Parts: sequence; C-alpha cells; structure tokens
Amino acid sequence: MAKYVYIIGTRDTKDAELCYLRTKLSERGVLSRVVDVSTGHNCSGVIQVTDVVAWDVASCHPRGPDAVFGNVRGSAIAGMSDALLHYLSSRPDVAGVLALGGSGGTALVAPALQALPIGVPKILVSTVASGNVAPYVGGSDIAMLYSVVDLQGLNRVSRRVLENAANAMAGMVRSATHEPEDQRPAIGLTMFGVTTPCVTHLTDALHHQFDCLVFHATGTGGRSMEQLIDRGVIRGVIDVTTTEFCDRIANGIFPCGEDRLGAVARTRVPYVGSCGGLDMVNFAARDTVPQNYRNRVLVEHNPHITLMRTSVEECRQMGQMIAERLNHCEGPVTFFIPEGGFSLLDAAGEVFFDPEADEAFVAALSGMLRESARRRLIRLPYALNDSAFAQAMADEFQTMFKETEFNA
Repeated sequence: MAKYVYIIGTRDTKDAELCYLRTKLSERGVLSRVVDVSTGHNCSGVIQVTDVVAWDVASCHPRGPDAVFGNVRGSAIAGMSDALLHYLSSRPDVAGVLALGGSGGTALVAPALQALPIGVPKILVSTVASGNVAPYVGGSDIAMLYSVVDLQGLNRVSRRVLENAANAMAGMVRSATHEPEDQRPAIGLTMFGVTTPCVTHLTDALHHQFDCLVFHATGTGGRSMEQLIDRGVIRGVIDVTTTEFCDRIANGIFPCGEDRLGAVARTRVPYVGSCGGLDMVNFAARDTVPQNYRNRVLVEHNPHITLMRTSVEECRQMGQMIAERLNHCEGPVTFFIPEGGFSLLDAAGEVFFDPEADEAFVAALSGMLRESARRRLIRLPYALNDSAFAQAMADEFQTMFKETEFNA
C-alpha cells in the first residue's frame, strides 16, 4: 500500500502555503495529500483529485457534516477538529502529517495529531509555537515549528520556514527504519532529577526482562505514560515519582491532570508506586513564586526552576488524593513508603528534610487506603534513593508482573 504525508490546513485561507508544501514534498519524492479543514460556506467544492475536501472530513464526524458546517466559528472549529480526529484515525496510509495554522487552525488540528501513534511523524507549523505549546502537544511527539510571520500568503520568510518543515518531514518519512520489535514487555517508570538514583537502579535491575520507558514527571510526562497505558503499549508501572500531585495541590507549574492514575484503574496493569518528589512544588524562576509562598523553604534548582518544600497540610491533602485514586485500582497495587525521605533533598541533613510533613502524607494515605490482598502499603526504613529501597520495589514488581501474566 502506498503511503502519503497528509498536509492539513484550511484551504480557504492557507491555499498557497498548502500547495507550496505539497510541491516541496513532491520535489523530494514524497507522496502527499492535501486535506482541507475549512469550515466556511465555500469549502465543499471539488479540488484536485488527490486532495480530500472539507466535506469528506466533516462527514466523519459522529453526527455528520451538520455538526460542522453552519455553526458559529468556535463550534464549527470544534466540530471539524472532532471530525478530523476520526478521519485521520481511520486512514491506514498515513506516512506522516504536516499541518499548519494560526491560533484557530492549530487548535483544530492538534487533537487529531495527538491521537496518532507515537512514532508517526507529526509537524505542526504554527503562529503560536513560540508560546505555551503544552495544550497542543499534550502527551504526544508533535514537533511544532514557529512560523515567525503570519500564515497569510507566501513571502521570503514563510517560504523558508515552510521549506524547512517539508525538508524535515521528507527526512522523517524517507529515513524511517523498521527495526525488529522489542520482545520485552514495556513498563513505565517516572523520574525527576531528585529521584534519578532510585530509577537508575530500577532500570539496571529490570532492563534484561523489561523495556523500561522512563517518563519525566513534569505533568505532561505522567499524561504521556498514561496515554501509552490506555493504548496497551505499557503493561506495568513503577511510579517512583508522584511529584505531579504536589503541583496540582499547590498550583505549581508541573501538575498532574484529573485523570492521573486513571489509566492504571481502567486497565488494571500491575502498579508499584512511591513518594518520589512529594517534598517539593515546582515554580519557574524565583521571582515567579507567588507572594504567599515567599516565606517558605525555597531552593533554586536552576535559573528557570524554583522548588518549594511541601507543608504538613499539603502532604496530608496529597495522601488523601493518592489514596482515593488507588482505591479505584482493582489490579495489583503496592505503594512503598521510604521512611528516610522522599528525594535527594529530603534526606537527613538536607534542606527539605521534614519528617513531620512526610509522616502527614503517610498518615493520610494509610488512613484512607482500602488495603487488601491486592492493594498493599509497605513501609521501609530507607530513603527513596537508597539502593535497598529501589531493589525492594524491583523485586515486588517482578513478582507482581509474573503473577499477573500467569493469571491472565
């Protein structure tokens, strides 16, 4: 089957740019199709035979094209976005996706790109790519390229940017390799700089048996991991670093989403968790720390990240929140408590060492967690980054995974 790069945008406003991208890909020997996602009244006419008209995309909406056309702009964009997601997900011939748009077009196409499998090349040329791109990238591997100028006709700047995008996409699809699939089951682990020794020991202990996928616990890292759990890629979790809950409680910059641990509950994959980084909230540069937190214990992790020690009350809230979510997990769950501290900064003699706050978390967690033969809480007299603590987690996960596979 021939495969194509799908070039996506609104032909009623971006026709020149879309055709330019197709020309550049053709010059590089890459097959492509232009997909029109315009939502105006004059967008359903027949265009070139290899293209996909907006009406065909809108027809993929669960409620049909009427859910797209004829609505006010915001509703029409949302409807076309949903239709595009269904359209792209149904295509077996997608070699890659090269999309472009302003603020509205970027919001329209991003969800469809996020829904594509990890590894499918995805480039989004956007006027908003120099700002906060987290809502557009989500937990996916979308590459966003700032357009510099508005996408309103071709000029010396837009041609260069679009040609770079076409070159990048051509390189991705033409250089794709087909390595033999890794036969080891994939597992997800979460890590921060302050929990790296623990995760390093775990991966060293487990990599012969498992393909260890390590996620940076920055909010999006947790969402990426759970997305792959839902898709069946990840078959077990060692959630060393649950620090994203801190930022959710105290409005830090790396918060977990409402669905954190939701994929674990839905899929019932084996889960081993711990308290990594629950001693800290993340803010940007020091002068961005909210005024009401300025008298707290702060550490400048780097010029762009300031860490704040979590309080007794915040730790109590996190214990309750994590317990509530673990109670919905019907698969095997073991949560480990490192009594010697939750990170490199929360160890005896370190700046965040606060046994009272840590114990507030443990008390809240143990008080709400509904323990059973399949949902256990284990306290160990080690710091989180001690090799003995990491080994205990590795041993527990191996036993748990083996039992789960045997009973499957």
